[in-house]
Amino acid sequence: MLKYKYQNFYEIIASNASNNPKKIALFMDDTKLSNLKLKQDIDTFARFLEFSGIKKGDRVAMIIGNSIQFVVSFFAITKIGAIAIPINIFLKKGEFEYILNDCEAKLLICAPSFAKETKDLLKTTKIQKIVWTDKYDDLDENNYSFAEMDATALGDNEPESLPTLDELACIIYTSGTTGHPKGAMLSFRNILSNSVGAIEVFGVTDKDRFVVFLPMFHSFTLSTTVLLPLFAGASMVIIKSVFPFANVLKQVLLKRVTVFLGVPTLYNSLLKAKIPWYFMFFNKVRLFISGGAPLSEASLNEFDKKFKKSALIEGYGLSECSPVVSANTFAKQKPLSVGPAFPGYIVKIVNEEMVELPNGDIGEIIVQGDNVMQGYLNRPDATDETIINGWLKTGDLGKKDDEGYIYIVDRKKDLIISKGINVYPREIEEWIAKFEGVDSAAVVGIKSETNDEEVVAFIQPKEDISLKEMEIKKYLKSHLANFKLPKSIYIVEELPKNATGKVLKRVLKEQIAKGDFAK
Repeated sequence: MLKYKYQNFYEIIASNASNNPKKIALFMDDTKLSNLKLKQDIDTFARFLEFSGIKKGDRVAMIIGNSIQFVVSFFAITKIGAIAIPINIFLKKGEFEYILNDCEAKLLICAPSFAKETKDLLKTTKIQKIVWTDKYDDLDENNYSFAEMDATALGDNEPESLPTLDELACIIYTSGTTGHPKGAMLSFRNILSNSVGAIEVFGVTDKDRFVVFLPMFHSFTLSTTVLLPLFAGASMVIIKSVFPFANVLKQVLLKRVTVFLGVPTLYNSLLKAKIPWYFMFFNKVRLFISGGAPLSEASLNEFDKKFKKSALIEGYGLSECSPVVSANTFAKQKPLSVGPAFPGYIVKIVNEEMVELPNGDIGEIIVQGDNVMQGYLNRPDATDETIINGWLKTGDLGKKDDEGYIYIVDRKKDLIISKGINVYPREIEEWIAKFEGVDSAAVVGIKSETNDEEVVAFIQPKEDISLKEMEIKKYLKSHLANFKLPKSIYIVEELPKNATGKVLKRVLKEQIAKGDFAK
């Protein structure tokens, strides 16, 4: 049973402001925000939200890039008991409309850089007001400026009561790799359970500094690089974008970052990059954390050789689990494993009848614990299919060893059944990744005329490398059984990926269906 010292996110902010008011909580470019100033800014914006008619239980959407305004908005929304809905900033107008109508948001906080896609949402959704985070020219009774709020005019009213652990804190929309995105409803307990576990597993202290360059709207970034450092009384260094990556490294060095969270595509890029000797010598990073997609064994081994002072720890999670489920530990890391379950969580491997399988057998990963979402917004049927007797079906196939370490085999929906035999794309992708000159690979199953599934591989070569299909086929033939061999291999300039670097296999299948890769 996990113990919680906080009932909600605002209590974290208030505690930090009281216990260590002058400590810098947020760094961004040349701006520094102390714990006390952060609390004051959150209090001011919370009053503004109430002044704007936002009440407990109302939904407030956010289309904001990485910024101090994102942090202030998120904590202010949840302080007054409203529900924060951070939205993927890379979506387009129609996709924004769908999410805003689905969650029935009353107010939108938006960066002016997204105005082209969002300014008409007042007409097509139930949004009553838009608060622009920076300078915006068309201000009126429905369009307010974050920067021009007058704190003195808002009074000092505090909410009658702060939210409690099991109240809804935010709604995270899944990436929508199949159909429309679904809103995962997460309580304060859900997300705070991740922080409690991460403190123990990663040994986070108030001396740490986290770098935040992955998109803040994503559940992994939000939970692990925004909430976790504040929960621990640590600091965060906010960077607007991963590009240019040289700026990320510069900020990591200058701001003395100790914890670095990334995704496999980024770590693979780090391995290829010529990093200045002074960065390697002077950086303070003690811990690299990877999530969002699997890391290859070759990348893990290469990383350990290159960054000898630091540990690279791989974890696993999904939005529906707030999002972290498991992670390797400092004490013991196993290649290709995503570690044991976080403290207080239980993970089982089960068959189609939800019967637990012996260690080593492959089945679906199910999770029970304080991290399991309350359900999908407006989707009772989908909720009932996903959460059964408190166990969340992840849709991922995996296995466990005798020490409880979890190994992800594949997505259940990505499983290929060829001639009645199960083929796991990740196994083939692992072998392809070991071939010299390969940057990344994706393997999918494509229905044939006989309704069987054929194995098809897409390969992105490293820069300035030319790969030959026949050489790769010959190589794979010496390592894989015939039924696992790709019938077709396509060399592509770049694989389609989402915001966290996960390959969008759905897009590849759609491109095949359209004949984009016809030979």
